Amino acid sequence: MDIISLYTKFVNCKQNITTDTRKITKDCIYFALKGERFNGNDFAEQAIKEGASYAIVDDISLPKNDHYIFVEDVLNALQQLANYHRKQLHIPVIGITGSNGKTTTKELIHAVLSTKYNTQYTQGNLNNHIGVPLTLLTITPQHQIAVIEMGANHQQEIDMLCRIAEPDFGIITNIGKAHLEGFGGIEGVKKGKSELYKYLLTKNGTVFLHGDDEVLADLAKENNKVTYGTNKLYDIVGKCNKNSLFVELAWRTRSKASELKNADYIKTNLVGIYNYNNTLCAACVGNYFKVEEDLINQAIQNYTPNNNRSQLKQTNNNTLILDYYNANPNSMQAAINNFYDTDAPAKMLILGDMLELGAESMTEHQAIIALLNKKQLNDYLLVGPIFSSLQKEKSFATAKQAFEFLQANPVKNKTILIKGSRGIALEEVVKTL
Repeated sequence: MDIISLYTKFVNCKQNITTDTRKITKDCIYFALKGERFNGNDFAEQAIKEGASYAIVDDISLPKNDHYIFVEDVLNALQQLANYHRKQLHIPVIGITGSNGKTTTKELIHAVLSTKYNTQYTQGNLNNHIGVPLTLLTITPQHQIAVIEMGANHQQEIDMLCRIAEPDFGIITNIGKAHLEGFGGIEGVKKGKSELYKYLLTKNGTVFLHGDDEVLADLAKENNKVTYGTNKLYDIVGKCNKNSLFVELAWRTRSKASELKNADYIKTNLVGIYNYNNTLCAACVGNYFKVEEDLINQAIQNYTPNNNRSQLKQTNNNTLILDYYNANPNSMQAAINNFYDTDAPAKMLILGDMLELGAESMTEHQAIIALLNKKQLNDYLLVGPIFSSLQKEKSFATAKQAFEFLQANPVKNKTILIKGSRGIALEEVVKTL
């Protein structure tokens, strides 16, 4: 079936699509995607029985059925449909990527823009070759602006996502030591993430640039730019309170930079000074799209993380800083340094392995242990096979082992930073705290 005919069915089905038979609703379109452990074609009949109008399939052995739409490749069809839909939209689309902070920045930008515009944005972590098309296909004629998160773990992936989403604006939060294995080292990360800037050059798009970041500034030197950072010549100039557990910032436009010295701080619900740049980016985007200053500040102040990213949780026994959705050397070091600098009483750290670092893995984990020793942060537990292979004391190969230790040795009245890669399952440890 050609893309225009498929798009007509998509519109007639009120943009109601799913890739999961557990989420079938009446008159939806089911896309039979394949994965390592499943084949969506096997569930096409079930989808129709449960109310789907059509099933997009690519298994030619399936019987002919008026409700089946046969394509060469279901994933490719989904991506083509999303791109065709994008071309029908006449709204600004902001693409955002980066090694650290892209999800938090996306949510902050959404919070700010939503005070003035009907804004659609990536839900959760649907930021890959499937999630980006699914997000685009949720944009309706009522939406006025969209914020699309783009994740990647190898080169050419951001470029591919850009060609689907066709962003008009772009943000790279930073470039760090994330997914080194897939990207082929830090230079590979730089090359892969900068594909967003390169794409924007092809359509005369605009970059929201953290001007203090020399790597990003160099990569974006040929792009149209809106800048934010500490320099009074940037479009948005900011400052932060470095002594607070929560991010506190103030910002002004370039024309009012002289007022910044005496400006009051905005108090946020985000833990960690490393989130300062994320909040300043949101202020910059909001200001560019003419959101009033009071609304920007209110949105930033009211935003509360709930996704185990820079999240504070008070239990009956302890104060927890939950930041274990993801981890890489840069974000881990930043979290440890920030934790060291805060005035929190009775500090403790529970750190999990950082995954997908390839040949650099042992070196980077050893560097984290060295940092703990240098800062004399002696109250800590390490969780995961990599950390435990480097140090026997205060370490556990699995979260279950750490859980059992903490059950037998309860921790009370402490402020605890919990940071690690999602695959280590540190949420199991949290249950004991």
